[in-house]
Amino acid sequence: MTRKAHLARVAALGCVVCRNEGLGETPAQAHHINCGTMGRKASDFETIPLCPTHHQYSGHGHIAVHDGLESFEARYGSERELLAQVLIELGIDHPVGTTG
Repeated sequence: MTRKAHLARVAALGCVVCRNEGLGETPAQAHHINCGTMGRKASDFETIPLCPTHHQYSGHGHIAVHDGLESFEARYGSERELLAQVLIELGIDHPVGTTG
C-alpha cells in the first residue's frame, strides 16, 4: 500500500479521540505521532486520525496534541496506544512496512 493510500485510510476513520470520547464521527487529518527523537518525523504509517480540535486547535474543553503532548496523553491515552487502536481498526496486525 502506498503512503498516500494509507494516509487517506487513516483520515477516513474520523477522529479517534472524538470516537473514543463518544462525540461521534468527525472529519480528521492524519497526525504523525511523536517518535521521541527531536527532528525525526514519524513515518506516514505511524499516523492517527485527529480532528482540528484534537490536532492543533484546542477549544471547548478539549486538548490538542500540539498544544501539549503530556496533557493530551494524560486525558486521551498515549499516541502509541491510539496508533495500536487505529491499526486494529484498519485490519493491520503490525505496523505497515515492517515484518512480524
